[in-house]
Amino acid sequence: MTTCGEFLVKQLEAWGVDTVFGIPGVHTVELYRGLPHSGIRHITPRHEQGAGFMADGYARVSGKPGVCFIITGPGMTNILTAMGQAYADSIPMLVISSVNERARLGLGKGYLHELPNQRAMTAGVTAFSHTLMSVEELPGVLARAFAVFEGERPRPVHIELPLDIITADASHMRLAARPRVERPAPNRTLIRDAAAL
Repeated sequence: MTTCGEFLVKQLEAWGVDTVFGIPGVHTVELYRGLPHSGIRHITPRHEQGAGFMADGYARVSGKPGVCFIITGPGMTNILTAMGQAYADSIPMLVISSVNERARLGLGKGYLHELPNQRAMTAGVTAFSHTLMSVEELPGVLARAFAVFEGERPRPVHIELPLDIITADASHMRLAARPRVERPAPNRTLIRDAAAL
């Protein structure tokens, strides 16, 4: 069986992601289970804020989005400063986090690392934040993230995977082709005409 977390790693690799930053945790095991079978290099900082700043620096130097694997709760609160910097500086950063099971979201019953609403917390420092509610949504949400990175003002994107989705069977999923989006640009002919005037 291929889990959603393992499939996500395969999809990222197919789209050219070669480096991921993060700290393994109990809620991200399925993401890390997929890494040894890929060509993606993993870099472990001492703190999630470090993962965010490393991803920011990687994106600035490479021109590719910096990708982070982050645990629920404290991992998300720790990376927010780096996400805020990347947002202000228009840096493409993909933050993939776990979150508690779909049936437990927003209940406030004290589940491990539970926060009231991770998406609301990231709203001010992301182009968008999305909770994956089914395995089948994954390629479309990743395509939307890469469209932001390549076709709009690049900014961080946050995708959270509930624990029951990250471990769900994705054996039926096929790798999607990476969408190619061109950044909008002015019409060169019109600019030359305006300059001539």
